[in-house]
Amino acid sequence: MDCIFCKIIQGEIPSYTIYEDDSVKAFLDIQPLTNGHTLIIPKQHFENLYDMDMEILKHIELASQKIGKLLKEKLNCQGITRLQNNEYGQEVKHYHMHLIPRYENELFELKTDKNKITETQEIFDKIVK
Repeated sequence: MDCIFCKIIQGEIPSYTIYEDDSVKAFLDIQPLTNGHTLIIPKQHFENLYDMDMEILKHIELASQKIGKLLKEKLNCQGITRLQNNEYGQEVKHYHMHLIPRYENELFELKTDKNKITETQEIFDKIVK
């Protein structure tokens, strides 16, 4: 398999690992959005959220809590944004969760084109009807 994250797990590619256990590995993103931007990946290859084993998914959630607390403590950030893409927008086809430390007066923002947003009622109706 030619997956960069699988190669990191196998030690073929070095990483700045800040947490690791039997199921997951967490390391600093080499193209960070903020200082301390961390990726959490399962050691078993899953392409995205839809393929995930429920026990691994739970384990990633617990690890994200632990790592988020570590980042807040060590980096003195004001908060953490958790981000995870599936399919479109997913650059590496191996499930990964981003933990992005947030700092006061930073430039990192999630923005959208408000002109492309449909009325909430219309979206709700599409989802539930």
